[in-house]
Amino acid sequence: MTIGGTIVTRGRTSLDTPTDGHHGWRPTSAHTAAVVTGILLLTTSVIAGRADIALIGIPGLLAATWARTNRPTTPPPATLHEPPGTATPGELTATLHLPGTTTAADIVHVRVTATGHRDAHLALAAHPHGRHVPLRLSSVRTGPQETFTVDLRGSRHHTWEEEPTQVGGTPRLVLPASAPLGRLPLPHRLRGLTGPHSARRLGDGAELRDIHPFTPGDRLRRIDWRTTARRSPDLDTLYVRRTYATAEATAVLVVDSRDEVGPDIRTWRGYGTLRVDEPTSLDLARHAAASVAHALVEAGDRVGLEDLARRRRPLPPASGRRHLRRLVHGLALAHPKDRASVHRVRPPQLPADAIVYLFTTLLDDEPIHLVRTWRAAGHPVVVVDTLPDIHPVIENHLAIAWHIARLERENRIATLDREGIPVISWAGSERDHATVRFEALARAAQRHVPGRVP
Repeated sequence: MTIGGTIVTRGRTSLDTPTDGHHGWRPTSAHTAAVVTGILLLTTSVIAGRADIALIGIPGLLAATWARTNRPTTPPPATLHEPPGTATPGELTATLHLPGTTTAADIVHVRVTATGHRDAHLALAAHPHGRHVPLRLSSVRTGPQETFTVDLRGSRHHTWEEEPTQVGGTPRLVLPASAPLGRLPLPHRLRGLTGPHSARRLGDGAELRDIHPFTPGDRLRRIDWRTTARRSPDLDTLYVRRTYATAEATAVLVVDSRDEVGPDIRTWRGYGTLRVDEPTSLDLARHAAASVAHALVEAGDRVGLEDLARRRRPLPPASGRRHLRRLVHGLALAHPKDRASVHRVRPPQLPADAIVYLFTTLLDDEPIHLVRTWRAAGHPVVVVDTLPDIHPVIENHLAIAWHIARLERENRIATLDREGIPVISWAGSERDHATVRFEALARAAQRHVPGRVP
């Protein structure tokens, strides 16, 4: 399953080329060779006294002299236009605009580079009205991403070449997409006077609790005349329909962004480049958290965001489409930092009666301590495993290290399972079964809540 994302652009970026006359141009090796060859031929003709040799060298000198007197001018700077708004999930697009002029280069050499992609080289003929070159970059990665870097160099008549210039290189923010989810687990106690869920207390709602004799304080519009006519034909006792009050759930998304690991263990040491066609653990965490946030906000619940690697003020629980955009933007900005500077002495403070969704790789014992602290405070916790599927390794030392790390990780998952804390995997093919697991957890949680009808 491909993880996509929407793109937040930053307008137009460019790196200006020199614009003061002829600066920025230099003779090519062919120009220099023509001059040297012409001088050698003329010298040889004088020494040997042969005019035919001079006739061979004179055209080269004349061509070099003409090229010297027709030195090109520096064209206006090239620009890289990025589309406003959002783009197709998984793709970064831009348009390279080359200005048109008749006194500059006749051929423009273009090299497009991007992290994790092969370089693309182009040789474009200059046009008087300019040229527009569309660029597209495919990637499943989210968050801050380095995009196009374009190196340009013009040439004229193969005798002059322009100093290389660079355009682009501005990072862009890729927002994670969301997958459709069904019902999600809710906290044991709901809060608020209105909301999409039925609470355990009496109040105005759509879910019937019971039929009860009329008492002072009951509303007249709640009288059930059919039941009253059947049970009390003389209207001695009036019966009213009592319902459960409505309330809203509060959820907090906790993203463990202390590290970002990919499917290749060799990149875990900080060496090498992560592939752009393979999501990392943080990409999976962003996608899973965005999916859960979208499902909860669409249901009318309140959602907050905590980042374990950042000490800034978290996003407090709220609801609405605007808050959903803030959540997705906050998820895109989550990135790992130095472990020594992000160690938390205390776990994040959570609102009362909130359910916690923890997105982590379970590669250390810190998530276990956090979960136990939250459980002791009465918060239900759902752990979402975001470690990607690891590729097989050939090196013996890496194979042994991963074997030990995998056993420790499986032991942590078994510990959570024994303590009644569900762990849902979001990597590879297991991601397709996450909806079923969430649905099963939601039904189980509703059956165990006293006073609520399943």
